[in-house]
Amino acid sequence: MRIAAKISKYTSIILICSLSLIPFYILLVLSLNRPGRIHSEGNIFMPDFYLQNYIDGWQKSHIGSAIINSAVITFLALFIIITFGSMAAYTIARFNNKVNKAIFWMFLCSMMIPGIINTVPLYTLMIRLNAINTLWGMALVCAANALPFTVFIFTGFIRSLPREIDEAAIIDGCSLFTTFWLINFPLLKPAMAAVVIINGFGIWNNYAQAVFFLQERSKHNIPQALSVYFQQFAGAKWHLMAATAVIAVIPVVGAFLVFQKSLMKGLTDGALKG
Repeated sequence: MRIAAKISKYTSIILICSLSLIPFYILLVLSLNRPGRIHSEGNIFMPDFYLQNYIDGWQKSHIGSAIINSAVITFLALFIIITFGSMAAYTIARFNNKVNKAIFWMFLCSMMIPGIINTVPLYTLMIRLNAINTLWGMALVCAANALPFTVFIFTGFIRSLPREIDEAAIIDGCSLFTTFWLINFPLLKPAMAAVVIINGFGIWNNYAQAVFFLQERSKHNIPQALSVYFQQFAGAKWHLMAATAVIAVIPVVGAFLVFQKSLMKGLTDGALKG
């Protein structure tokens, strides 16, 4: 019975993984097919390995500038999120008074509000700040949307850390500020990995709000650049669209592979222990 259960378990895992990878394999095959190839001819599971599609897609879609824009927005937003989110979480976790409890519940309640609902008042505010069509303005919007979740994860993780660490640092002459940055902040690496992956992917793939705040083509992020590029062909050049999509996916896959080991530890330590 145990052998049968193991076989059934691993078979199910392999089946689920295979089903998940099928769309990506189809995308990869399409990106490597020659322009004149009909999808039904030959072995549909084997591509032509025509790499010129990637060169043409890179040049015609301007995906390179879009990747740079998305990277600037993502890194700036993550810097704001981690810096201010960790400081807010430390204050909430270590000083459990009524004010901090109320602030924490405000963060939790704001997690239930979809970011797209705030687009109209945000757009008015962005006009007053002259932040429309600026990368820093889009980064601020993304950071504001991601801060509640970040504070939730960091607060739970900091609560799981023993208070004796802080007390020992204060006895040695550290202030609360230095205690946080020198003692507690380095211990937040697992939680940071979870925050970076979950929030980073959402910021990198943000389209709904980027349409409003990044209207100039030179400021488009990856989803916008792909949308404009796909609309030019209207499904007529699948090989170029697929190649461009593969190029856009590579940075996300790379980031996930780097941080995947710390993702589950950060989520469990931050959410369950808190």
